[in-house]
Amino acid sequence: MKSYQNIVLLQNLYRLKAIGFEYIDPFSINEANELTKAQTLSELELTIRNCHLCDLSKSRTQSMSGYGNENADVLIIDFSVSQVQDTTNNYYAGRAGETLKNMIINVLEYQLEDIYITHCVKCKPLNANLPSLSEFNSCSSYINSQIEFIKPKVIVTLGEHAYVHLTKDANNFENVRGHLIDFKGYKLVPIYHPTHLLKNPELKKRALADLKTIKKLCN
Repeated sequence: MKSYQNIVLLQNLYRLKAIGFEYIDPFSINEANELTKAQTLSELELTIRNCHLCDLSKSRTQSMSGYGNENADVLIIDFSVSQVQDTTNNYYAGRAGETLKNMIINVLEYQLEDIYITHCVKCKPLNANLPSLSEFNSCSSYINSQIEFIKPKVIVTLGEHAYVHLTKDANNFENVRGHLIDFKGYKLVPIYHPTHLLKNPELKKRALADLKTIKKLCN
């Protein structure tokens, strides 16, 4: 069965479950009703906002597809949506968001509207937990499509979880952090998550050096 048919099937099963069905006879998907692959980033964002591929769709305030310039030089990828981001629908909410703002504006010397920011998992996890592998897998085609639509000069992953899940690289994070990684033909640089820097301010000098590496790659 085609991958997009699988998505349609799963969406139908979630809808049936939501209205009380516990069992249905097998049914086939008409080829004419096959989910159409998004042709633009805007179409993809609409698909993400209306996604019901996993149970996080039941607890989220909204699905956060991404924010910024669709032709951005820099694509920033966080792992999952935080409580404050979900509540405010703001990618730069809270102390971590303010830290990230300062990193972008003061060191990379971009305005927030110049870059694009998104998450591997588009919805807030339950009870502040890390998203499960199945929840990440439900979103994996979205993040890969966003990369292909934007075609950034540099991909920046925030923290270990975003890097490991996106690249499937099990290396010690400290061995790759701040280094240039070849990811599917794109330049990728993993850096510390702003939350980690707030808890470990002694790492800010390393983070500054990593940001300068990113800045050079964008020139």
